[in-house]
Amino acid sequence: MLLNKPEKNMRKIKVLGTGCANCKTTMKLIEEVAAETGNDIQLEKVEDMQAIMAYGVMSTPGVVIDEKVVHAGGVPGRTKIAEWLNGDITAEQTCADGGGCCD
Repeated sequence: MLLNKPEKNMRKIKVLGTGCANCKTTMKLIEEVAAETGNDIQLEKVEDMQAIMAYGVMSTPGVVIDEKVVHAGGVPGRTKIAEWLNGDITAEQTCADGGGCCD
């Protein structure tokens, strides 16, 4: 007899960027943190500029989780990535959405 175990929700994550060092580091960190925390993820690299711009990301790397932009510009920290993977996908404020960096 087989018992069906409830499946964890797999997070669908996209790293937006053209392949710079920060984009590669972000991909690696997400993979590492997912493994450390036991989270199942589907990780995709998006390098097409039109696709990146469609998300409204002007500074890379951008991170999209379950089709929600949660990060843009710079390498996110391990703690922040763990929060995203554990369900807190509150978007960080960036310059474009009122983050105050241009005040």
